[in-house]
Amino acid sequence: MIRRTFTRFAVMALLPACLFAPCGCVTLEEWVHNGFKVGPNYQEPGARVAEDWIDVEDRRIVRGPLMADVWWNTFDDATLDSLIETARLQNLDLKSAAARVLQAQAQRNIAAGNLFPQTQNAIGDYAHAQISHNLNLFGNPLVPLPSTLNVWATGFNASWELDFWGRLRRLVESSNADLGASVEGYRDAMVTLLADVATTYVQIRTFQQRIAFARRNVEIQRGTLRIAQARLKQGKATSLDVEQARSNVAQTEASIPPLVIGLRQAGDRLCVLLGQPPKDMLAELKEGPIPTAAPQVAVGIPAELLLRRPDVRQALREAASQSAQIGVAQADFYPRLGVSGFIGYAADDIRLLFDSNSFTGYVLPSFQWKILNYGRIVNNVRLQDARLTEKVSQYQQKALSAGREVEDALVGFLQSQLQARSLAESTEAANRSVELVLEQYKEGLVDFNRVFTIQSQLLTQQDQLATARGNIALNLIAVYRALGGGWQSSEKCLTAPVRFLRPIAVDS
Repeated sequence: MIRRTFTRFAVMALLPACLFAPCGCVTLEEWVHNGFKVGPNYQEPGARVAEDWIDVEDRRIVRGPLMADVWWNTFDDATLDSLIETARLQNLDLKSAAARVLQAQAQRNIAAGNLFPQTQNAIGDYAHAQISHNLNLFGNPLVPLPSTLNVWATGFNASWELDFWGRLRRLVESSNADLGASVEGYRDAMVTLLADVATTYVQIRTFQQRIAFARRNVEIQRGTLRIAQARLKQGKATSLDVEQARSNVAQTEASIPPLVIGLRQAGDRLCVLLGQPPKDMLAELKEGPIPTAAPQVAVGIPAELLLRRPDVRQALREAASQSAQIGVAQADFYPRLGVSGFIGYAADDIRLLFDSNSFTGYVLPSFQWKILNYGRIVNNVRLQDARLTEKVSQYQQKALSAGREVEDALVGFLQSQLQARSLAESTEAANRSVELVLEQYKEGLVDFNRVFTIQSQLLTQQDQLATARGNIALNLIAVYRALGGGWQSSEKCLTAPVRFLRPIAVDS
């Protein structure tokens, strides 16, 4: 009666696995087709990308082969090249990313090791027992029992979960994808690092140019102040002219300290990117022009972003890892089959331990089946499936964001060129205006208000011109960053830990 009740209870406990077959169970055909593994085989999700760039008709946008591998060479700046090389070798964030790759590789190897016997131990035991004289093991008082018992044993035992449903192979599959994602994370860190170094360098050069313009204007305005003071002594001007001139000089001088602050802070950022404590980088960099490049840029086609951007590829690998976790969860619907055993020697006298008659061994097949799961297995499968949906959406969002970042950088690059061209013309005209108005002021043909206004305009337009020229370079750097450029050539000179990972096929 008790046996029939237990059997009926066990069958009822197994019903959830059958009732929820669409969520967890697979047919025999699916199991064979999936390589004797439960769970879905990973299929790369699709992502929407634009057919072409918005400004593709602009002659400055080239759809030819990309120059993204060593894009910083387009600036033809030896100082920038040296900074890039130093950052690749010394940046600490990059080294951290490399360490995460090694961690993922170790985790993958641990998962692969579980395909073999999970426990393997060489053992040596000794046991001594004192037997009670009042203990009758055989139910016959005439059978004498030994008063003591000694057991010496040595040998090897092992236990092995047979991966019948592919649970362990799905874990290896997931770990392989995690490794691929960490490699792509390292590459993304490289892309970010190279762009940050170049961006900071351009900002330093831009600040230097703006400071140079400001100081040049201070000298011009001091000369104007001297002219106003001389005219005042001659009785040809009023003290108002002198005070206006002095105010103009002070205002221009006041614009320099914020620029110096920005220059110093950019130098500090560059030091950290180079893996160095903050120091006076200006002594090493000296004065230099704002980097310039050709007005054209090769960008390929939007669909290539999915193949080249490391962060997009990383999101794809993360989706692949999560897909395998569904199979791991579904494997809990079925019994785990295993075998354990021991081979070795056992004797009651250590002198006879390795005698041929002391050889012993056993094999114990086993299985475990989570029958009283109360829907936990089903809901775990649903959980992993929902996480896959999230990862796929994140990948598709990454693809959309990548396209937007390229478009944002391209329009900035194109429009900054137009702005710089117009500002160059206006600045040249303002220079001539300052020369003319000073001559006219000396001759008393114009009042000082005219001088004050034109000199202020010159300073403003020169500052805007320097900023616009810097923005051309900054937007071009942003284009290459958005295109995922730089990591390809950088892998030719990777540090030792990451170079070891290069043969790994992360695209499978």
